[in-house]
Amino acid sequence: MVGKSGFSGRLFSLLAREQINIVLITQSSSEHSITFAVQPNEAAKAKKLIEQEFELELLAKKLDHPVIEQHLAVLAIVGENMKQTPGMSGKLFHALGRNGINVRAIAQGSSEYNISVIISRHDLAKALNAVHDAFFVQLNKTLHAFCLGTGNIGTTLFNQLNQHSEFLQQNNGIQVKIAGISNTRKMLFNADGLSLDKWKDELQTSGEKAELSEFIAKMKEMNLPNCVFIDNTASPKPVEFYEDIFKSNISVVTCNKIGNSASFSQYKTFRDTARQHGVDFYYETNVGAGLPIIRTLKDLMSSGDRVKRIEAILSGTISFIFNNFKGDANFHDVVKLAQEKGYTEPDPRDDLRGTDFMRKILILARDAGYAMEAADVQIESMLPQSCLDAETVEDFYAALKKEDAHFTKLKEQAEAEKKVLRYIGKLEDGKAAITLQMVDENHPFYMLSGSDNIISFTTDRYKDRPLVVKGPGAGAEVTAAGVFADLINVGAN
Repeated sequence: MVGKSGFSGRLFSLLAREQINIVLITQSSSEHSITFAVQPNEAAKAKKLIEQEFELELLAKKLDHPVIEQHLAVLAIVGENMKQTPGMSGKLFHALGRNGINVRAIAQGSSEYNISVIISRHDLAKALNAVHDAFFVQLNKTLHAFCLGTGNIGTTLFNQLNQHSEFLQQNNGIQVKIAGISNTRKMLFNADGLSLDKWKDELQTSGEKAELSEFIAKMKEMNLPNCVFIDNTASPKPVEFYEDIFKSNISVVTCNKIGNSASFSQYKTFRDTARQHGVDFYYETNVGAGLPIIRTLKDLMSSGDRVKRIEAILSGTISFIFNNFKGDANFHDVVKLAQEKGYTEPDPRDDLRGTDFMRKILILARDAGYAMEAADVQIESMLPQSCLDAETVEDFYAALKKEDAHFTKLKEQAEAEKKVLRYIGKLEDGKAAITLQMVDENHPFYMLSGSDNIISFTTDRYKDRPLVVKGPGAGAEVTAAGVFADLINVGAN
């Protein structure tokens, strides 16, 4: 076909004689191929006619046999305001690409009033909604969220979305529809959005038996535009599906730390896959609940700043314990109080041995550019071995009481030196460690109160006075607010 005049004339004259209507035509500049669309019921006839007309060229292998692609649809954007308006094509293809819609052919007339694309018929409804969201400013961008986990964080998130839905639409131009909800018992779906007033009753009465793989499969099968998978669990099971979810062009928002704190290869795979498929992966709540820690770190690095040192207290539980371990208080009673207030895990050792803190420091280190594994983080245990070896929680408290003199000595030493006890994580020169320290009033962590988290960034720009982020680091309200903010950031892209 290359450089051969008359080829297109023979082809289209033939189809015109046989009354076959051509809906769309596109030819590559290399002249190696011509693509055109006809009605499905005329495809076989067109193919036969072409093979008869070009029989000699086909026998001589100067042409390849025509190929029919079925189950396609034409989507067109049409408008007078398109003429000489830059960015129209970019907006169209961004909306389609972000939703995983493959464009098979493109045609645009010189009048600039119309851009037509051929896509899979299966994706047509999804494509229409995605393009409407992109082009019509009077329409709100609709996010279809599939939420896993209905515990404290999940329930609080639904309450926040319900309370602020009108604000989101008026100020952010975003509408969030909860298209699927699942816990370990039941799961429920509705493409038009589940009621955030009645979701508990509907899940209980109308929900089907929960199965995680089926929940993911149904989410993909519904093929809705601007999909977001929200993982509000602390289970390793959903993490196994993250890569597949990204490959389905679905964004992920998670407060589940397990995915990012497992092997570095998995951490890297998640980011690479999300980037390749043009979707988002937000996990701000992995480190500081609702505090903007991950976002601050990424902003520093993307603006060319270099992080020299990070110091942090990233356990609201441990922060509460040491802020109340003073005066006549004994360590056993303070830990018990923290558990009664709901700050600790069912087994307080899960907090006190520093495992959760380690995960947070590891994620920060990786986001700061270090290819670190969990074993690379040095953890100084604050608990005597007898407490760690206890078989039950009751035995742990008994052992803790017996070790009261150990903790009292630490407290008295700190008070004598006019210092306070702090369990601090530090990242410097590619090395991470979590240690029990005594800090004086000159240290930025000295005045910490309640269950607050705090982190300081020492960088090339903030070398004399570190950049400090401080605030509540535990609780369903602030964690759900962090998930909420990540969800809105997906809608902004």
